[in-house]
Amino acid sequence: MAARTDLFQSPDYFQLDELLTEEHKMVRDAVRNYVKKEISPIIEEYAQNAAFPEQIVPQLGQLGCFGPTIPAQYGGGGLDYISYGLMMQELERGDSGVRSTASVQGSLVMFPIYAYGSEDQRNKYLPKLASGEWLGCFGLTEPNHGSNPAGMLTHFTDAGDYVILNGAKMWISNAPFADVAVVWAKDETGEVHGVIVERGMEGFTTPTTHGKWSLRASATGELVFHDVKVPKANILPKVKGLKGSLNCLTKARFGIAWGVLGAAMDCYDTALRYSQERVQFGKPIGAFQLQQKKLAEMITEITKAQLLVWRLGILMNEEKATPAQVSMAKRNSCEIAAQIARDARQILGGMGITGEYSVMRHMMNLESVITYEGTHDIHLLITGMDITGFNAFT
Repeated sequence: MAARTDLFQSPDYFQLDELLTEEHKMVRDAVRNYVKKEISPIIEEYAQNAAFPEQIVPQLGQLGCFGPTIPAQYGGGGLDYISYGLMMQELERGDSGVRSTASVQGSLVMFPIYAYGSEDQRNKYLPKLASGEWLGCFGLTEPNHGSNPAGMLTHFTDAGDYVILNGAKMWISNAPFADVAVVWAKDETGEVHGVIVERGMEGFTTPTTHGKWSLRASATGELVFHDVKVPKANILPKVKGLKGSLNCLTKARFGIAWGVLGAAMDCYDTALRYSQERVQFGKPIGAFQLQQKKLAEMITEITKAQLLVWRLGILMNEEKATPAQVSMAKRNSCEIAAQIARDARQILGGMGITGEYSVMRHMMNLESVITYEGTHDIHLLITGMDITGFNAFT
C-alpha cells in the first residue's frame, strides 16, 4: 500500500490555542510532526496486516510520550496534565492503538509504580519504561470480570520471600511485547494488591489475541499465571484494595478524553477536505445542505469537547478533578468521536471504507475505546451516582 500523505490541519473554531502556553503548543507540535513523519505513512499497512509497529516504542520514549507527568528524576517529563492531554490527542490523531501504547505505559504502568511503589521499584523500572527500553502492560480485566473488577479471581499465596501467583487477565494492551506487567491480584484474605511481574518469570505467558476488527495496529493479549514465583519485593507497598487500580484508570481515562478528540479531528478534517473536492451534480458535495449539516455538527461537538477537556486539564493540574468528572469527559469524547467517524464515513461514500483514508480505521478503533477503561454505560452510571447519591451498580 502506498504511503499516505498527511494533510491534516487542526480545527480550532473558538481559538482555544490562546488558552495554551507556549510550552503546551511546543509539546503538541512536536508530537504532531512526529505523527505526520513516522505514523501516518505506515499506519494503514500495519492496521491492514494486524501488526504492531514495534519501532514506535523507543521513538515514543525519545519523544517523551511515556509518563510525561512523572518527575524528571525518574525519566519522566515533569509536565502538566494539559501537555499530557495534547500528546495523547496528537498520537490518537494518528491511531488509537498508538495512543493506547502510550496511555498504558504512562498511566497504567509508570503511574502506579511512581505513586505506590518503593524507591527501589521506582529507580529500577521507571527510567527504562520512560525511555521505551522496556514496554509495560496493566493487568486488571479478566475473562469473566470486566466492569466488575472486584470479582477478580487472580490471586497469590505466601511462600516465604515469594508469593505464588495464579490466574489470567484478558484484553491487555501491549501484553505480547511487554517486559513488565503491573498485575492486580488478591491475597489470601481477599485484599487486592499491585504486583510487578517480569517477562521471563517461570509460568508467566502472554498469548496474543487474534481476529480483532478494531485496534489492529495495537498488540493485545492475555496474561496467564501458572504458579508464578514473584518476589515480595515486587509487590507495590503503598496501596491496598481496588482504589489503586481505579486511580490508575482515572489517569488513563483523562488521556483518552483528550486522545479520541484527535481521532475526531482527523475524521472531520478528512471529511471537510473531501467535501470541498468531490464534485457531484455539478458542484462540490460540501455545497449541499445535508453535508454542511454533518460538518457543522462535527465542528460544534469537537469545540464543546475541547473546552471540556481543557477545563478538566486545569482541574487536574490543581488536583481538584474528581474521578466522576474524568468519567464524564471520557464518555462524552468517545461518544462524539464515534459519531463523527460515522458521519465522516458517510461523506466519503464508498471511499470511506478504504485504507486510502483514515476514517474507517478510526471508526473501528473507536468501537474499542468507547468500551475499554469503563464502558459507555458504566461512565453514565458513575455520573448518575455522583449527581443523585444512589448506587445503580448493585
